[in-house]
Amino acid sequence: MNRLCLLVLLLCVSLPVLAQRPAPATNVAPTSAPAPTYPAWEQLSQAERERLVAPLRERWNAQPGARARMMEHARRWELMTPEQRQRAHHGRDHWRQMKPEQREHARALFEKMRTMTPEQRRELRTRWHAMTPEEREAWVERNAPRHAPGDGESR
Repeated sequence: MNRLCLLVLLLCVSLPVLAQRPAPATNVAPTSAPAPTYPAWEQLSQAERERLVAPLRERWNAQPGARARMMEHARRWELMTPEQRQRAHHGRDHWRQMKPEQREHARALFEKMRTMTPEQRRELRTRWHAMTPEEREAWVERNAPRHAPGDGESR
């Protein structure tokens, strides 16, 4: 149960905060809009906590086959430094903005590079940047990763 609670807390970090509390009013007029402040988990009401956790609970219950992956993501998140977490958020945002064909290219490149030495990776990156769009498409077709059943776009 403790690991589930950790999973919930860690995944909630990446969910948009639905319940914001306004910052206390001050007598000084701000020169720019201050960043919103968020209370600690313990300061949230039970209803606010439920609102944050509900989407994760629904995913957990609806996708039993993905539970191991969710737990592994939570474990890895727990081990990350703040800088690594910031890069992960940036990567997630970049992924969401990609077109489907760009995602397929990224998947193919990632899967291929996982088995390469650093020198081979540099060589592939150099070749990739020199390829025409048609050559890239042909490379992806030859090197496309195998997808697991139910594998979605939001890796």
